[in-house]
Amino acid sequence: MKKNVLLIAVFSFFFYSGSVFSEPTVQEIVNKANNVSFYQGKDGKASISMTISDNQGRTRKRVFKILRFDIADGGNQKFFVYFSAPADVENMVYMVWKNVDGNDDRWMYLPALDLVRRIAATDKRSSFVGSDFVYEDISGRSLELDTHELVSSEQDTYKIRNTPKNSNEVEFAYFDVYIRKDNFMPYKAEYFNKKNKLYRTIEALEIKDINGFPTVLKSKATDIEKGSNTIIEFSEVEYDLGFEENIFTERFLRRPPRKWLK
Repeated sequence: MKKNVLLIAVFSFFFYSGSVFSEPTVQEIVNKANNVSFYQGKDGKASISMTISDNQGRTRKRVFKILRFDIADGGNQKFFVYFSAPADVENMVYMVWKNVDGNDDRWMYLPALDLVRRIAATDKRSSFVGSDFVYEDISGRSLELDTHELVSSEQDTYKIRNTPKNSNEVEFAYFDVYIRKDNFMPYKAEYFNKKNKLYRTIEALEIKDINGFPTVLKSKATDIEKGSNTIIEFSEVEYDLGFEENIFTERFLRRPPRKWLK
């Protein structure tokens, strides 16, 4: 009799204790995925080669470095993107102050005009330097802008549906994100228009562990309607370099911090 009581107690613990077998909540999943995507280490940098291909197979190149500084883990951040090639974008700089509780602040420095231009919040879904990525892809979309639903939980993958709270601000009706269960790395996003038709995808083509952090080294954005795509390849990825926050300011648009761009 005592053995039966013990077995019942063990059975109850393992099958009814939420702390043992229950999956993370949808909010926990998206929070972890967001941290893995944009908050590895306290800061980071990478060299990036971008190849833009149109529907006729013609290609254009962009080469740049990106610096990231975290003000708070999972919170506000600052980014610099410094272009080095081709000649028509050389020395152009893009800066973002990511505000998770409001609209991001964005600037673009155009060296040919020696002009700093503010990028309006309404432009966050516009093409980033003519590619199939948009401005918002570079620094990430705030989790607070969407509602999140766990659509499915397969053996290795969570599928999360993200629906904008204000549909008038974006061109999509919703987007689905596929997230690996082992490390919470998002590896695919599918965007659907207001007619419920898939029109855009972003895929991680190569993921590698760097200094203990799962890191995307190659990704592809595809515009299905236009028949174009953009591939980004990351190299020289480093974390926890000790950036000073004061370099992520407007005056460094014209005078980049050279020691961090070597």
